[in-house]
Amino acid sequence: MADSKPVPSLNEDPMAAEALLRDVFGMIVDEAIRKGTDASEKVCVWKEPEELKQLLDLELKSQGESQEQILERCRAVIHYSVKTCHPRFFNQLFSGLDPHSLAGRIITESLNTSQYTYEIAPVFVLMDEEVLRKLRTLVGWSSGDGVFCPGGSMSNIYAMNLARYQRYPECKQRGLRALPPLALFTSEESHYSFSKGAAFLGLGTDSVRVVKADARGKMIPEDLERQISLAEAEGAVPFLVCATSGTTVLGAFDPLDAIANVCQRHGLWLHVDAAWGGSVMLSQMHRHLVDGIHRANSVAWNPHKLLAAGLQCSALLLRDTSNLLKRCHGSQASYLFQQDKFYDVSLDTGDKVVQCGRHVDCLKLWLMWKAQGGQGLERRVDRAFALAQYLVEEIRKREGFELVVEVAPVLKERMVKEGSMMIGYQPHGPRVNFFRVIVANPNLTHADIDFLLAELERLGQDL
Repeated sequence: MADSKPVPSLNEDPMAAEALLRDVFGMIVDEAIRKGTDASEKVCVWKEPEELKQLLDLELKSQGESQEQILERCRAVIHYSVKTCHPRFFNQLFSGLDPHSLAGRIITESLNTSQYTYEIAPVFVLMDEEVLRKLRTLVGWSSGDGVFCPGGSMSNIYAMNLARYQRYPECKQRGLRALPPLALFTSEESHYSFSKGAAFLGLGTDSVRVVKADARGKMIPEDLERQISLAEAEGAVPFLVCATSGTTVLGAFDPLDAIANVCQRHGLWLHVDAAWGGSVMLSQMHRHLVDGIHRANSVAWNPHKLLAAGLQCSALLLRDTSNLLKRCHGSQASYLFQQDKFYDVSLDTGDKVVQCGRHVDCLKLWLMWKAQGGQGLERRVDRAFALAQYLVEEIRKREGFELVVEVAPVLKERMVKEGSMMIGYQPHGPRVNFFRVIVANPNLTHADIDFLLAELERLGQDL
């Protein structure tokens, strides 16, 4: 790389800085978007860690670099990164690229504001309120509350904290001294964030009581009853049930109505982790999978997954209308949340959350929804289900394919090093490692599914 003057700041040379940004935006369109969504390009360019460190020259030095060098840095970052928008990326519960959502993300980053007061984020405070209201109506609530969180795990942890505070409000001041031994209940197929949350909140992982799931991965309500009785017999106080709509591995939907009946009998808070499956609420065809969700006290939903809204877009929705979020988390910081402001201070929503500075996550979803409409998003959900069904049917037609085959680690290494596609794998109970194919990218076609199966056959022909 040739030596030249360091990149100027906007204050020093606005024209040069603007030229840099135009070059970077052009590179993003060409390298990250156009190539990143081209099925003929690689999903990733695999390098071993030590080689990649050398290629990227990660060391931070005392002298700045030239504009040409910085552009090469940007190009290298894009080149060696995994293209999650690629049609052959089936590895995670998020994938694909929605241009309207990306436009929203670019605007959000450019404006660089925080979502805590109306005075510095007036547009986004009002937009946030409207988007959360719309999501709540899909759950089936005419009122309530909510907040965007930094990921589904944090949405679940917030729900755990709210359920505890609602039952024992004195714990906000007195901490664990105010609490008896507590018990929360969740399926053996549920997300690991509940155990992490129990540890993080001081409840301890022993407070998480694991409820059995059936062969399809759905929580068994009868075993939930049994676990509640067992916890009470051991001296613990049940306070929360965490159901799942769309489990991480099997994609199972817990029977919410039956679980809600149990919660109602025992006076327990019902939280539904619908981070993956919540988007079925947009679909007339598949909404039945979350029948009973309106009976929950709280719902976690990640539009950045099945709707492809882009990371991160994770909503925690509450049926509560008593300002529980603010009562639980508020601290009335006087330098931010003054009560004598010249506008309606109820619009200063930052005291509802644990964070101070908070990323704006509503614009990407709002802009995508404006462009697609609810009907367009419904088609997106229905198409994902149709492609998943097509994959199942094609697997059944092919000899040598089973739902569980112990060659997954070898095939994963081969596909990643070739860069042809990317699929996650894992064991499950007594089953050996198997591929967990995520069908969520809105730009997927039957040809991509056909390629997936043919490529697995090609990569494993000698195994």
